[in-house]
Amino acid sequence: MSDRLAVRKTYKLYIGGAFPRSESGRSYPVTDPKGRFLANASHASRKDARDAVVAARKAFPGWSGRTAYNRAQILYRIAEMLEGRRDQFIDELR
Repeated sequence: MSDRLAVRKTYKLYIGGAFPRSESGRSYPVTDPKGRFLANASHASRKDARDAVVAARKAFPGWSGRTAYNRAQILYRIAEMLEGRRDQFIDELR
């Protein structure tokens, strides 16, 4: 038996290249249609959503200014990185 106290994980958002805590500080479980647990998600507030929209609008000119080929390369590289860490993501979701 362990004497360690369980430390609750703080689930964060991803906005503008950073991982801020949600304003509410709350999270909720995400389940599939059969009710099986998939992940925990941060409960974003209206301010968090506004911040995300502002960050997306700021990033839009740079992203849309790239060629379709370059955007495809970036998305492909992201897919490669996610695939390379597939086992880690599966373990985290379990």
